[in-house]
Amino acid sequence: MRSCLMTLCRLLCQVLTFPLHLMEVTGLYGRYKCLFPYFAYNITFSYNDKMHEVKRDLFRNVGKFASSGGALHLLELGCGSGANFSFYPYGCTVTCTDPNPHFEKYLRINMGANDHLTYDRFMVVSGEDMKDIKDESVDVVVCTSVLCSVSDVAQVLQEVRRILKAGGAFYFLEHVVSDTSSWIYFFQCVFEPLWYYLADGCMITRATWKYLEAASFSELHLKHIEAPEVTVLIRPHIMGYAIK
Repeated sequence: MRSCLMTLCRLLCQVLTFPLHLMEVTGLYGRYKCLFPYFAYNITFSYNDKMHEVKRDLFRNVGKFASSGGALHLLELGCGSGANFSFYPYGCTVTCTDPNPHFEKYLRINMGANDHLTYDRFMVVSGEDMKDIKDESVDVVVCTSVLCSVSDVAQVLQEVRRILKAGGAFYFLEHVVSDTSSWIYFFQCVFEPLWYYLADGCMITRATWKYLEAASFSELHLKHIEAPEVTVLIRPHIMGYAIK
């Protein structure tokens, strides 16, 4: 009965979002991509306040992956507006990538506010294809709230492993699908069609940890958490790091 109700409610949500689907097919949805960075930038302040302790715990040991005798070279995949910059260690060199060029305006604001870092460049590329970044060229790759919206998680992780130096680390913090027996899962499935368009392609029913477990990292340090005080649909998270 619960499964039938979930299917019916999801179908209703799909019907209601059909105009948004038409906008995507015809290219009109592309205009929203110009506006999305503005909303994401402003939401970041509230999200970082709620997730401050979580992020501080996540990045507390990132400095240990710096190359011997050198500063840490970190690449942030899907950097958005630079919400993680304040958590990176002093002197760290940061390369920023994002498929949405309209984030650059807000990225520059956070760069100015975090002058303890050195900024390499901002690249408009997708996580699935970072061919302009050399093999084994960075110490750390960071990815937060990004794997939910890429088209091919396995390909992104393959690219991450390619550009990481031997012994380098991939840090992640991602919202994931809830337990299938929970009411959170029920509402994730129902509202995912709408969430996809409002959050620029975000999928809230991904079991992202399974891709990480299958990605052939030499070590995987992963834990499931309930994110404090964030929207209930994205409360289930995974966090940790994987070593190449």
